[in-house]
Amino acid sequence: MDEQVPYRLSEPVQLTSAAVFDSPHSGRDYPAALQNRSRLDPVRLRASEDALVDELFHSAPEFGAPLLCATAPRAWVDLNRGPHELDPALIDGARTSGINQRIAAGLGVVPRIVSEGTPIYDGKISLAEAEQRIQSVHTPYHARLDFLLKRAQHTFGHAILFDCHSMPSEALRAAPRVRGQLPDIVLGDRFGASAAREITQATQEAFESAGFLVARNAPFAGGYIIQRYGRPARGLHAVQIEIDRGLYLDQSNIAASGNFDSVRNRLMDVTRQLTGINPRPIAVAAE
Repeated sequence: MDEQVPYRLSEPVQLTSAAVFDSPHSGRDYPAALQNRSRLDPVRLRASEDALVDELFHSAPEFGAPLLCATAPRAWVDLNRGPHELDPALIDGARTSGINQRIAAGLGVVPRIVSEGTPIYDGKISLAEAEQRIQSVHTPYHARLDFLLKRAQHTFGHAILFDCHSMPSEALRAAPRVRGQLPDIVLGDRFGASAAREITQATQEAFESAGFLVARNAPFAGGYIIQRYGRPARGLHAVQIEIDRGLYLDQSNIAASGNFDSVRNRLMDVTRQLTGINPRPIAVAAE
């Protein structure tokens, strides 16, 4: 993994959309330092990875929008956490005050666990090591994402971030039913705080037009990324997209299933529609 550039940016030939796509949890360049120190085998270490989500949205540049993908894995640094969300149960020297539920669960910016509460390490790491990871991975990723959104807003007058993730199928047990069935997609806009209602509605309609069942804000309303960047009143909209891994992934082996190509093709049309979404123009009173 190149610690200087812990992401892969795919740019369109011509920027024609105000959309920006990012995949912060699909990184799969596992540092030797992590593999050597982890108590987990390579497959179990990948349990929290949003495997192949970057491939599902690979077509965004074809439709005029950039796609920013992490290369560093979530088990090393979680880009959907704030840089100060340090876990004192893992990081020796981290402050013990101001701990939120994510940190207490072991899911801080430097995670202590992967899915199902499985510990990554046998012991602790130093505060200096945690800070070095944040500086080399978290800081440059967010600097680039911030640049892409500001560029879109400068060019088009607004920007729409589509923050792309996947969810284990078992997580859907807490999801609301959609026409009597569990959803395929959960959209999060922090209950309207990170995106205008019309943006989220248009996003939902794009997925539904491709045959996906869509729920909103339950069980996932959105994390740090859309909370940080979503400012609808300023023309900055952010929607989190969660895709059921069971649709496209062999979840036991973390490999593409036989349905992968079909789902990716359906999402290509969704991506095309997402790049065409525009917020309603602000009405101007007649003179």
